[in-house]
Amino acid sequence: MNNSMFRDVSSCNTYNYGDSLYWDARYIQEAGSFDWYQRYSALRPFVRKFVPTSSRILMVGCGNAVMSEDMVKDEYEEIMNIDISTVAIDMMRRKHAHIPQLKYMQMDVRDMSVFPDDSFGSVIDKGTLDSLMCGTGASISASQMLGEVSRLLKPGGVYMLITYGDPNVRMPYLSRSVYNWKIELYIIPRPGFEGSAVASIKSSLEPIPMSENGDLPSDFALKDPDCHFIYICRKNPLKDE
Repeated sequence: MNNSMFRDVSSCNTYNYGDSLYWDARYIQEAGSFDWYQRYSALRPFVRKFVPTSSRILMVGCGNAVMSEDMVKDEYEEIMNIDISTVAIDMMRRKHAHIPQLKYMQMDVRDMSVFPDDSFGSVIDKGTLDSLMCGTGASISASQMLGEVSRLLKPGGVYMLITYGDPNVRMPYLSRSVYNWKIELYIIPRPGFEGSAVASIKSSLEPIPMSENGDLPSDFALKDPDCHFIYICRKNPLKDE
């Protein structure tokens, strides 16, 4: 097992993160808000750069995070929030009943057939793909979810994936030709870490250089093992290209 694979697998544990019963129980126990990975303040430069405020946004695996609420405060106009947990959705729907820009639906990201093709200009995922990758049938679940995300994105739309998963593990899933995505990869170092998390770049707003095939540089090396990655997957406007 190489270091990148170990980094990815070691972030998992014995819980089945793809199971609604697990999440229902967890949200009953944890009534407060919780943001996985990064708060909106750290993600804002990327969100504002790649997601128009007028875009119809799908927040997959919203949980009880405050990110959608923070985005509305930042002038985002329409965010559909979905989660596999009925407990989380009911909780957030009540909490944000006074915010018309936020809508909530209980849903499994592996089957979002209630939405027609090309429904959203942007899809944001903060840890949801990672959860599926830690569950049973990880490979199939991830492919089901990404297929649905690709279907729901409008041509030219963006899937923003915030993840702990190493690029050597995530890129084979994201770079499949059927999705027709142009992918850029960014890194956010953990708070307090000085400089870039990767030796070859100077700023988190500078993408990691990759080949047209999505291959990482041969000298790719993490300086910060606890960083997070942001993949910007833009759906090719020409579907048949």
